[in-house]
Amino acid sequence: MTTSQNIAFIGLGIMGSPMAVHLADAGHTVAGYNLSPERTRPLVEAGGRAAESIADAVRGAQVVCVMVPDSPDVTDVLAGEGGVFDSAEPGTLIIDFSSIRPDVTVELAQQAADRGFRLLDAPVSGGEAGAVNAALSIMVGGAADDFEAAMPLLDVVGGTVVHVGPHGCGQTVKAANQLIVAANIQALAEALVFLEAYGVDTKAALEVLGGGLAGSKVLDQKKENMLSRSFEPGFRIALHHKDLGIVTSAAREAGVVVPLGALLAQLMGSALANGDGGMDHSGLLRGVERLSGRDTN
Repeated sequence: MTTSQNIAFIGLGIMGSPMAVHLADAGHTVAGYNLSPERTRPLVEAGGRAAESIADAVRGAQVVCVMVPDSPDVTDVLAGEGGVFDSAEPGTLIIDFSSIRPDVTVELAQQAADRGFRLLDAPVSGGEAGAVNAALSIMVGGAADDFEAAMPLLDVVGGTVVHVGPHGCGQTVKAANQLIVAANIQALAEALVFLEAYGVDTKAALEVLGGGLAGSKVLDQKKENMLSRSFEPGFRIALHHKDLGIVTSAAREAGVVVPLGALLAQLMGSALANGDGGMDHSGLLRGVERLSGRDTN
């Protein structure tokens, strides 16, 4: 039986909210904080507590979980005035589930160590469905003993949990993940517009394609969004745009070439510029339709 722990969860958005609820359902004492206070409601209904500030959330916490959108947000939550570094007890384990720049993670990990904290970068893949179903893939960077200490909690919210190396490696693997996912979504979108142009029964076509080498989790999870043109966000285009910026920047710093990644970053940027940033990333379909002169309404 897993020992109950006092957990602070900072960031209760599309992903963070169900993750925090799973931890509360598993018997842990969870205090959640979010800039929009109404987002704490599901956690409170699961037996958790709505905190009034980061300092309030982390008071007495053994573990602090963070799930916020971007590198500046994580930096502010951890190192900002009244943030985790200022308010948590030394020795606290910090698990950052956010997807941010690897170099920022390395710098924050050093700051954490200097202040007496233990930090893991543990970005996730699986979108809203993975968070709701506790089936996320979690790629973890940091010290091996900290990873072992975190495993009982990571197993509550994840289906595949792997230690991929030292600080920053989790974020690097997540960047690679986002490159692969974006490529699959774009290919699926182009295939669907191509099929529709020839009057093919697209539902039947995607069924048979899913059973062969063209099959993928992206096809399985995103085909209904595309067929119905329903793009309620499981993972927003704006966030994937940010992640592809991380890919192209990190690739340049490493001296490697990612030509498809660069193209995908531009296509995602076009979707953002056309007002689709709040849509699910399967909304890349709309960009293919625009390029093909087809109605996106």
